[in-house]
Parts: sequence; C-alpha cells; structure tokens
Amino acid sequence: MIEKCSKRAGVTNTVWLTADVHYTAAHYYDPAKAQFQDFDAFYEFVSGPLHAGTFGPNDLDNTFGPQVLFQKAPTKEMGVNLPPSMGYQFFGHVAIDGPTQVMTVSLKDLTDTTLWSVKLDPKTA
Repeated sequence: MIEKCSKRAGVTNTVWLTADVHYTAAHYYDPAKAQFQDFDAFYEFVSGPLHAGTFGPNDLDNTFGPQVLFQKAPTKEMGVNLPPSMGYQFFGHVAIDGPTQVMTVSLKDLTDTTLWSVKLDPKTA
C-alpha cells in the first residue's frame, strides 16, 4: 500500500487531491482510529466537477480511520445528478507559501465563495 511504503520510506506531509467526485469534502485519515494502522496520518481534499451532475458521497471505509472535517453535497431527498443550475458544483484551490511552505487548501463553490479552508504546516523531520 502507498501509505505503508511512504511511512517506511520516511515520506511525510502526504496530501491527496481528488477530483471528479460530484461533491466537496475534506477528510483526515488517522491511524489511531483506523483498522490498518501502519501509516502516517494524511489529508484528502475532494471537489468537482464544475460541469457535471452532482450527487452525494458513498460511505467511507474505516480501513484508514477517516474523519469528515467538512462536506457539502445534495441530500438524499434532493436526488442525484443535480444540474449545475442547482448550485452544487465545487472546486478546490491550493496555495503554498514559498518562505513558510504552509499549504492553504480552500474548498469553493461556483461563485468563488470559500466554503471551508485549512492551513497545513509542513511536518519536518
């Protein structure tokens, strides 16, 4: 597994950027809460697409101990494959400050409104 190999290799600061998921969310994967624990904690940010129908996420598997930090998606009552006119299209923005190496991840809607944001300080050896 990638996480297992990266821990053994000393790889830190793993961040997954996932697109084409038809909703937006921020997840934190914690080995202390996982069934499989031989990995370093990591973040996953999901968003998009801007041009297709929207639907909600599937249930998260507990293998890597996921925690939902933020999520915006249509409710089950709203149905699936909502058109862009319903306002459930999203995108993410990532900025890394050169001098500090702090990564800012923002999840946004079509109006460029920030729905959720986090600053991640790099973990140093």
